[in-house]
Amino acid sequence: MLVGRARPLVNRAGPGVMVAGLGNYGLRGTRHSVGMAVLDRLARQLAVVEGWRADRRCCGDVALAVARGLELVLLKPRRLMNLNGLSVASAAEVYNLRPEDIYLVQDELDKALGKVAIKLGGSARGHNGVRSCISALRSNEMTRLRVGIGRPEGDVTVSSYVLAPFSAEEQERLEQVLARAATFLLEHILRSRAPAGEPGDRS
Repeated sequence: MLVGRARPLVNRAGPGVMVAGLGNYGLRGTRHSVGMAVLDRLARQLAVVEGWRADRRCCGDVALAVARGLELVLLKPRRLMNLNGLSVASAAEVYNLRPEDIYLVQDELDKALGKVAIKLGGSARGHNGVRSCISALRSNEMTRLRVGIGRPEGDVTVSSYVLAPFSAEEQERLEQVLARAATFLLEHILRSRAPAGEPGDRS
């Protein structure tokens, strides 16, 4: 994989995608913000951890990277989950990207911790962050990486469960889960979007 810092993508001619980690910026480390944790891990894999910058134009933290000739915009919205779409839509306008160029990384109650899956467009399925993105972008064509967090047990409500930090037992597995999710997503993006003929392309 060829990785390096990207030049600004505004008015670019080449291909590009955006990966947005959904969550509550002020509640990092909670289950509901696992999408942002995956973005941090992805930035490490792409060697752009030092590249995060606050971008007032889209009310979010942005890092730029290049992998196999493909330019990537990494975005962590600085808004509440149900307003994440405003940041995603603003970033899409700033970086000249279409809804189909956008990947959303979200938490998924219906999958156990450690399970990840790609969903190609469709409805929000009850996820407020995805619903906000669909509304702001006026499209449901964004690809989603659904990262399992499992469902609460006993009398714990869904809202208190997703807004709570991962348990001590979950924390022991979390780094492996985040690395797997980031790798799975990056491989999917490069397989489907990297320019043809770049070194390392799969046949």
